[in-house]
Amino acid sequence: MPDQKDHAGMAALSICEALLLAMNDRKLLPEQEIIGVLRDAAATHENDTGPDAEMRRAVAALINHIIAGGNSVRRP
Repeated sequence: MPDQKDHAGMAALSICEALLLAMNDRKLLPEQEIIGVLRDAAATHENDTGPDAEMRRAVAALINHIIAGGNSVRRP
């Protein structure tokens, strides 16, 4: 059974995704800027060498998967 951290992480991911989609829909941020935000987030986690490095690499992989899947912007 997922713990509280899993729920918080899924909620945060859903909220952020909705915000990115809304910003793109309203033309506040173009697609390339949104992709840039996601790439910066992934790079932050990829380059971490602290005690949670394995978990952070998994976070970076998830963000890169979101970028590759196109889930961060609506496409016609």
